[in-house]
Amino acid sequence: MTTVDILFRYAAEPDAAVAFALGNMREVYGIRQLRIDKPAHAVLVEYDATRLNAATVTNLVRSAGLQIAEELPLLPPQPEPEVTATA
Repeated sequence: MTTVDILFRYAAEPDAAVAFALGNMREVYGIRQLRIDKPAHAVLVEYDATRLNAATVTNLVRSAGLQIAEELPLLPPQPEPEVTATA
């Protein structure tokens, strides 16, 4: 098993029906965990990459009714190292 996380920012707060549908996603073979971060308007999906791919997981989240605004990177961008010139 290869566990992969994918993080989405959603546009609209999920209502009860969407939350219920997202909860039912755990019944899909290969979905391991789903976490909603309401303050960040984000949802993190952990899945088995030997069973599913990112496009399938994205479609499952959209099919549940969640309005995905964008896919977010799991790691924040790293600053470029400073280069100092030596003479």
